[in-house]
Amino acid sequence: MDTAHATCLIETPRLYLRDVRLSDVTDRYAGWMNDAEVTRYMETRFAAHTIDSLRAYVEMMRHKPDTYFLAIVVREGDRHIGNIKLGPVDQVHRLADVALMIGDRHSWGHGYATEAIMAVTEYAFEQLGVRKLTAGCYADNVGSRRAFEKAGYHVEATRASHYFCEGAFQDAVLLARFNPALT
Repeated sequence: MDTAHATCLIETPRLYLRDVRLSDVTDRYAGWMNDAEVTRYMETRFAAHTIDSLRAYVEMMRHKPDTYFLAIVVREGDRHIGNIKLGPVDQVHRLADVALMIGDRHSWGHGYATEAIMAVTEYAFEQLGVRKLTAGCYADNVGSRRAFEKAGYHVEATRASHYFCEGAFQDAVLLARFNPALT
């Protein structure tokens, strides 16, 4: 994998994906990360987030050569609406994980998550030679699961009573998609 991905840019008809910058960490971004509805199914919900803590996280991610931490930006209005992460990329097994967050609630339900997943999937398969991509979500996170399924992922497994959320345990749904050129 090319470790110099500081200018990573993936384009789709409505979006572009580029590296998350320190300048992206604004009050708006911190608001997403402290919004109980946005982080409802994220492990980050257990901590309070400040501009400083988020900048430290972005800086840490920038130094991970096996991980792409990308801003999801809507072309119309040049609006940063969330992030998508590809990695870590395992060069031995040719695997990588995909995770995302649409922080801007006004952008929910517009297909941006699916479009970003499809774009990062194509990039991983065609540019990085990844053989298999994986993702996971809470069973109740229907929006995330649908976005991955629309992007061609299938449910590979379920881990029973894996997460504690809103007073009850719920399953973890594990999804995967294989690179058709390498199977």
